Amino acid sequence: MAKILVFNQDRNRMETYYRGENESMPYNTNGTLKVREFRGSSKSNILWTDKRTMQAWNSQRYIYGAPIYVGFAFKRPYEGGHGNQSQHYAGTAFDVGQTLTNAQRTVLRNSARSSGLWSYVEPVSLSPTWVHFDKRFGNPACSTGGYPVIRQGSRGNYVCVAQDDLNTLGYPTGGLDGVFGGQTFTSVKKYQQSRGLAVDGIIGCNTWRALQEEVVGTGATSTTIN
Repeated sequence: MAKILVFNQDRNRMETYYRGENESMPYNTNGTLKVREFRGSSKSNILWTDKRTMQAWNSQRYIYGAPIYVGFAFKRPYEGGHGNQSQHYAGTAFDVGQTLTNAQRTVLRNSARSSGLWSYVEPVSLSPTWVHFDKRFGNPACSTGGYPVIRQGSRGNYVCVAQDDLNTLGYPTGGLDGVFGGQTFTSVKKYQQSRGLAVDGIIGCNTWRALQEEVVGTGATSTTIN
């Protein structure tokens, strides 16, 4: 049984669901995305995503008109497997179509690109044996891309990423709930001070880089919330 945190942008709130591995993801229609498919190789008891990503998947599946094999979707930062600010850690990305032929992947990639559903569809030169699309949102904190700035009062799956990092590094946030509250704010400042960063309690470019570089692929710790 997985605990699934979903950011509902329409209501600006986090929602919590409990689903079995063979049950559909929250907001999924027609059983086209099971929890086990979204989980992929992640061993986490907690998963997160957002409503708009699930809705984009529903529409993409309808447009494509056939099952879409999901090779990779969600990972927690400490599990690694992707770039330091990968959208997979935010639960907004899919690497799919690994079982298709090159010609079939071209059809799927073109479908994803022309649909207008996704924020980013990776070119074939970067993913020749799969199709990557994601529903990232917010203005990147770094000029090179990546996660948006988050601060006290922010909510969402990017807050989940930051809380996961902080807890894993021993800076308790009082939970893993996607809500940037007072304890998360205090922990961000303590982390920033310990790393020689500007102590403002805001997770911008430099703090995101520091957190992810320290955590990605290093494994869970005794303070990681699971």
